[in-house]
Amino acid sequence: MSDLRALYQEVILDHSKRPRNFRALADSNRHAEGYNPLCGDRITVYVKLDGDRIVDIGFQGSGCAISTASASLLTETLKGKSRAEADELFAKFHDLVTGQGNGGVSLGKLAVFSGVSEFPVRVKCATLAWHTLKSALEGEEKTVSTE
Repeated sequence: MSDLRALYQEVILDHSKRPRNFRALADSNRHAEGYNPLCGDRITVYVKLDGDRIVDIGFQGSGCAISTASASLLTETLKGKSRAEADELFAKFHDLVTGQGNGGVSLGKLAVFSGVSEFPVRVKCATLAWHTLKSALEGEEKTVSTE
């Protein structure tokens, strides 16, 4: 089990140091800002929707390793998915990081966040990008806060 935990930590650190899709999308048609006052994480999520499909997604901002890695993996996972698939993954991911999930089964790389449930204060870090994405998909203009 410690080997698996070490691998998960390695993946999180890699995505934190070298986040994927860390960019603003000039042609995005949805975006939202998020803020986690507890940790100081700030993020903007940019989405290019074509009908109901996320054809491109990116993010910018600053935050802790968990927040940045979560945003990076979110963008990798959701590119090409429908809004319904994004909603389903959000629910599964939220269950995972709050300790209510099935250990990450069917979440692929997102399972690396399974240990977050042991640190309740970090749940907000892990879910900030997801709540911000949800706001962007719904076309809301307000800043999302984890408080």
